[in-house]
Amino acid sequence: MSKVLIYAEIKAGKIKKSAFELASEGRKLADSLGGDLGAVLIGPGSEQFAPELAKFGVDTVYSIESPELENYNSEYFAQALTHLIDDTKPEIVLMSHTMQGKDLAPRTAAKLGSGVMSDCVSFRLEGSTLIGKRPMFAGKCFAEWSVSASPQIATARPNVLETAEVPKSGAITKVSFSVDTSRSTYSTKDLSLDTSGKVDLTEAEIIVSGGRGMGGPDYTLLEEMAGIFGSRATVGASRAAVDAGWRKHSDQVGQTGKTVTPNLYIACGISGSIQHLAGMGSSKVIVAINKDPEAPIFTKADYGIVGDLFKIVPEFNKELKAILAE
Repeated sequence: MSKVLIYAEIKAGKIKKSAFELASEGRKLADSLGGDLGAVLIGPGSEQFAPELAKFGVDTVYSIESPELENYNSEYFAQALTHLIDDTKPEIVLMSHTMQGKDLAPRTAAKLGSGVMSDCVSFRLEGSTLIGKRPMFAGKCFAEWSVSASPQIATARPNVLETAEVPKSGAITKVSFSVDTSRSTYSTKDLSLDTSGKVDLTEAEIIVSGGRGMGGPDYTLLEEMAGIFGSRATVGASRAAVDAGWRKHSDQVGQTGKTVTPNLYIACGISGSIQHLAGMGSSKVIVAINKDPEAPIFTKADYGIVGDLFKIVPEFNKELKAILAE
C-alpha cells in the first residue's frame, strides 16, 4: 500500500500541471518514509492519465470511475476519496490548493476525522510527521503546521513545488465504488468552461497584470506582452480593475481573487493594496510599473519602473520582441 497518496485533479478533460508538482513532492516524501507513492484519478476515462503521472514518480495509479463522477461534486468526490483512503491507509495525502482542492480537502478530512494543513508552500518530515509551511498575514511571515490525526492531509499552493521526472511503473488499479447519491445537497446542471485556451492564472509561469492605472478596459498592451512571452504567460488584473468591469473576476489576483506564484509577475498600474499583495507576494520575481513612486507595490518589487505605463510598456514590448528573437 502507498505511504503517500496524491489527488491528481482533472479539469476540462486535462490533468492539471499541479498534479505533477504533487507527484514530484510525494515521491520525495515516499522515499524518505521508505514506501510507495500512489495517485488517485476520479472520473470516467481518468485512467488515460496514468502514464503521465508515472513519469513523475507514481508507483500506483488508482482509477475511480462512475457515471456520477463525470462532473465535480464535492460530496461524491469526497465519498470516493474517503473510500480509497480507508482501503489503502496512506500516512500522507496531498492535494492542490486549487478551487477544487480547497473544497475537497476539508470535506474529505471531516469524513476521516482528520485535519488539513492548507495552502502550504513547502513540506518536510520530522520522523513520520509531515510539517507544512504556509504564509500568514498576507505573506508577512510563515508558520509551520502538522496534523496530529491520521492520515495527514495537506494542500499545496500551485506553482511552488518543483517537478522532477523519476519514471516509475504507474500500475493502474481500478477501484470499485458506488456513490451514495442521497447525500448530495446540490447537482451540476451546466458547466461553463473557459475554452479560450489561455493558461490558468494559478498555473502560469508569467503573469502580466493591470490595475486602476490602466484607465479602462483596453488591455491590448498587456495582452501583447503576454503574447510575446508565449503560452506560458497570461493576463491578470487587480480588484479595482475587476470591480470597474474592465476584466472578468476569473482574472482577479488577490485575497478575494486568485493566489498566484508565477516565476515572473509584472504589475502595471497597480498600487499594491494589502489584498493584492497577499495574492501575488510569493511570486519569484516581481516587476512594478507605476507613475507613483510611493506606491506600496514598490516595497515588494524586485525591479521598479516609475513612469507612465502607456509610454513604458510599448518600449518594453519592443525590447522584449528583439531579445526573444535573438
